[in-house]
Amino acid sequence: MSAVPVVLAGARGHGRWHIANIRRLERAGLVRLAGVCELTPLTEEEAGGELPEQSADFGALLDSTAARIAVICTPIPTHTDLALTAARRGVHLLLEKPPAPSYADFRRMADGVAEAGVACQVGFQSLGSHAVPAIRALIAEGAIGEVVGIGGAGAWVRDEAYFRRAAWAGRRRLDGADVIDGVLTNPLAHAVATALALGGSTRAEDVTGIETELSHANDIEADDTSCVRIGTTGGHRVTVAATLCAERADEPYVLVHGSSGRVTFWYKQDRVLLQRGGHGPEEYEYGRTDLLENLVEHLKTGAELLVPPEETGAFMRVVEAIRRAPDPDRLPDAAWRRVPGEARRVVPGIDGLVAAAADTLSLYSELGAPWAPCTEHPLSEVSTR
Repeated sequence: MSAVPVVLAGARGHGRWHIANIRRLERAGLVRLAGVCELTPLTEEEAGGELPEQSADFGALLDSTAARIAVICTPIPTHTDLALTAARRGVHLLLEKPPAPSYADFRRMADGVAEAGVACQVGFQSLGSHAVPAIRALIAEGAIGEVVGIGGAGAWVRDEAYFRRAAWAGRRRLDGADVIDGVLTNPLAHAVATALALGGSTRAEDVTGIETELSHANDIEADDTSCVRIGTTGGHRVTVAATLCAERADEPYVLVHGSSGRVTFWYKQDRVLLQRGGHGPEEYEYGRTDLLENLVEHLKTGAELLVPPEETGAFMRVVEAIRRAPDPDRLPDAAWRRVPGEARRVVPGIDGLVAAAADTLSLYSELGAPWAPCTEHPLSEVSTR
């Protein structure tokens, strides 16, 4: 098969990463950047090489370039309609996370893609890590005993300008459309998806209930300091805590608690620490498979897709719980402070709370955070069809 023609929708912001990755695969002879869909055309420098065909009309661009793959990295509310535009033309998809802002939109997208018979990969890059099957194998062989729970922790730093990067940034809805750009659904969505994946709870029907605690220190509509606890059919809880108001930025991680040990996975680094009784600590580093490369391989050889839509159903149940929750609580002024010279807000003590939540599978309110809301949102009424 010759180089696969690819169209990228959304080439600025995080889209710059996709341009660099497409160019990398182009040099390897796997793909060809055939087109870019942007409201304002890219310069040659932004495109990282010779300019491809450009248009603000996504469907027309897919037609004129004869694209076989579309990479969609556009604002969250546009994902479903753009994915279906591609699917109706028989164009395969790499769709950025979160795949949709609501469970209904997710189902509309996933069902439409399936009906069209095209391949779709959801852009949870951490699930391409070779550490994921390795950790699952450790669990299966009983290396840490029975899984009793899984924690996730993400303590990141974002300045106030981050929430002004686009009209939809930090919004729950915009012009009547759902956005749900919260810390757990977008910037640290990988922590949620990876925690669910390590426990084998990736499909919508694997979720039995969800509790959320959503709040924000920044002057936004969505949440920037939140936690969620997910019940699973596997019988263990998954608790993920995250903030964009950390005192110090740290590497996010997922922690698998076993009856006789635990596994820590720093998913951006593909690094694993195994701790178990009768053994010293064991550290491992793994490679990862790029999701666009995996999609190309799927088209060429039938290789299994790493992140098809149905394997993100459980994550989308979490998105839906957050969407349906009351609007996040604004933290009182006493709960946060500005960092001089950095134009960012910090919640003192949040770094320790995030780590403690992952370590104990507790919510912020259970850890004694005086500002933490406490609202339970089981999802029994959300259809998984």
